[in-house]
Amino acid sequence: MFSLRMPDVHELARSYTEAWCSRDPARVAAHYVPGGTIAINGGEPAPILEVAASFIAAFPDIEVFMDDLVAGRGAVEYRWTFTGTSSETGNAVRISGREEWALGDEGLIASSIGRYDEAEYHRQVFG
Repeated sequence: MFSLRMPDVHELARSYTEAWCSRDPARVAAHYVPGGTIAINGGEPAPILEVAASFIAAFPDIEVFMDDLVAGRGAVEYRWTFTGTSSETGNAVRISGREEWALGDEGLIASSIGRYDEAEYHRQVFG
């Protein structure tokens, strides 16, 4: 298990946020170990590259903001807000959520468990 050093974790989170704002799924995936996954709202773990590509396609103008970062006892919680315009409906969306990261030996994300308010998301996307 990667030993948590706050400067390293903060840099990972800062760079991860920047990667989402680049709208390049490969840049997002580069913050994960090869084969790294994310599970969202209790769903099955999925490859991060696929999930990032899906979100970026759904919100081509996506912007991600790091709201907070809480690290301790081998766990990291990355709290975020994203904004964007739904490519499906044209509606503006602003949703906050969090990811609980398990870090690999390389200091990259091995897996993430993401959560956000799905009902609020659907209300904003579909009106």
